[in-house]
Amino acid sequence: MAILDKHAVLEKNVTLLAIFAFLVVTVGGIVQIAPLFWLENTIEDVEGVRPYSPLELAGRDIYIREGCYVCHSQMIRPMRDEVERYGHYSLAAESKYDHPFQWGSKRTGPDLARVGGRYSDDWHVDHLRDPQSVVPESVMPKYGFLENRLMDGRYIEDLLRTHRMVGVPYTDEMIANARADFAVQVDPDGAWDDMVERYPGAQVRNFDGQPGISEADALIAYLQMLGTLVDFSTFTPDASR
Repeated sequence: MAILDKHAVLEKNVTLLAIFAFLVVTVGGIVQIAPLFWLENTIEDVEGVRPYSPLELAGRDIYIREGCYVCHSQMIRPMRDEVERYGHYSLAAESKYDHPFQWGSKRTGPDLARVGGRYSDDWHVDHLRDPQSVVPESVMPKYGFLENRLMDGRYIEDLLRTHRMVGVPYTDEMIANARADFAVQVDPDGAWDDMVERYPGAQVRNFDGQPGISEADALIAYLQMLGTLVDFSTFTPDASR
């Protein structure tokens, strides 16, 4: 009863309650935050994870612009039903170059963290043109207009520079070749070897099957790489962390 009586003093005195609440939050915050100052990196390095290619990065911007993140998450939780449906649970390293990240908390549509390679480019084109033609129960609006909006990559160097400012390790060479890399990723007959060397695993082809580089090309290039960079058949978590 003595303890309860003392607690009653806090409940009845707003000033004391505020002071003790502040102290509790302060101690809890210090316990959580202070250890981070002694860690060189809070995200383990995972083989295969790289910055987005210029075309993929442009596609990601379109994905955000059109609000795709509102209905699709990009984070598979480490629970059995999630892993069986979508694939290996998401790693923090897979999002370390995302500004902002696309984890999401709502799934009107399925999670897209492992959508790369799951469907053909033609399927994606049909899905953007008329979502209900491939998923009858879909409530997704039509995005066929993306095929008609051509891109020339004139600002792609600026986009890479901006991401470098927030920590994405784009090199001077990557930025200098950004516009060329942007264009050659949709040209399988072009000189794309250097681009693939800069961005290992980048897929090279005409994604929407139409002449020119469209917003649909960029968006599909982005979707087709999601979840493809890490080889989970050989992935072993770092047990020392």
